[in-house]
Amino acid sequence: MAKLTLSNPTIPLDSVILVTGANGLIASWAVDKFLEAGYRVRGTVRSISRCSWMEPFFADRYGPGRLELIEVSDFGAPGAWEKPVRGVAGIAGVAGQAGIDLVDIDAALDLEFPFVSGLLKAAKNEPSVKSVVFTSSSWAAWTPDPSKKTILHEWSYNDDAVRIMRNNTSGGGEGILGYMAFKALLEQRIWDWIRAEKPSYTFNTILPETVFGETLSPQNQGIQSTCGMVKWLRDGVNLDIIASVRAQRSIDTQDLGLLYVAALTTPGVNGERLFAFGSKYSFSKIAQILQELEPEKRIPAMKDDGWDQTEVPNKRAESLVRALNGHGWATLENSITDCLNSIKKLES
Repeated sequence: MAKLTLSNPTIPLDSVILVTGANGLIASWAVDKFLEAGYRVRGTVRSISRCSWMEPFFADRYGPGRLELIEVSDFGAPGAWEKPVRGVAGIAGVAGQAGIDLVDIDAALDLEFPFVSGLLKAAKNEPSVKSVVFTSSSWAAWTPDPSKKTILHEWSYNDDAVRIMRNNTSGGGEGILGYMAFKALLEQRIWDWIRAEKPSYTFNTILPETVFGETLSPQNQGIQSTCGMVKWLRDGVNLDIIASVRAQRSIDTQDLGLLYVAALTTPGVNGERLFAFGSKYSFSKIAQILQELEPEKRIPAMKDDGWDQTEVPNKRAESLVRALNGHGWATLENSITDCLNSIKKLES
C-alpha cells in the first residue's frame, strides 16, 4: 500500500491520535488515513466485543500495535473522556448520538452538547493535545434545493431550518429540518465554547456532505449510512426515501479521511470550518452510473429534479486534500464505482 507522506506536520509522526466512534463509515477511514500517514490511533467504540475485527484488520494493513481500541459506552458519563484523551496529540471527534428523525431539537442539544464540551474540556486539560477537529454536517450550513441559486460562506448556518423549527407549533419534527436545525445550533454552541474557553489547541470543524465511496470492511461494517442508499437504489428498495433526497454535493470516503489528517496536522489550519463538499450528485445521475457499470441489471430510473446551483466555500478543504492525494476531490463516478465494488464484496 502506498505511503501517505505529510509535509512538515504540526503533530510528530508516531504520536497517538484519538478518533471517536472509530468503527463508523467516516471514522474508520480517518483511522485508516492516520495509520497510513504514520500515526498511532486510539479509537473509541461503544463495544469492544462488537468491534473485535478492527485491531486484526488494521494490523494486516499497517502492522500490529498501531491501533488501540478503548470502550466508551456512555459519552455523557462523568469523566468519560479523561482516559481516552490521556497522552494523545490530536483528536478527531466523529461520534454523534442524535438520529436524523429527532423531533425535539432542544432535548437533543441538551443531550449532545455536554458530551462534546466534555471532550473539548478533557482535551483542554490534557497538555499533550495540540489539535482537535469536530465533525459537523453540511446541513448545519444549508438546506439543499436545486431550484435555487445560493451562495454559502465559511460562516453560513442553516438559519432557515432553525427559524422553521422555532416557529413550529405542531410538535412535529418537520421531517429532516429538525436534524438540520439541531446540527446548526450544535456547531454554533461548540464555536461559542471555543471562543469563551480559548483552549491552547488548534480547533476546526469539518462539514461533510453526502458520503459515497469505498467501505473498508464490508463484511464487518456492512454498507453503512448514505452508501447504503446506493445499495437500496441498486436493489430497488426504499425508492421513496431516495426520491426525497434533493440534488446536492457528495464527498468520497477516502477524501474525507484525508481531510481529518490535514485538519489536524497542516500548519496554519486553525479556527476554520472546512466544507467537505466534493462532486455534485443526484440520485438520477447515480442511477445512470450504476446502469452503465452493470448493464445486465435493471436499475430503477429516478426523477431528475435538477442539478445543484450552490456556490460553496470548499476550495480550502479541497486544497488540503490535494496536498495529500495530488488531485483533490474524487469524481462522482469514481465514488459510486468504489461503493458498488464494496457492495459486491459484501454479497460475495
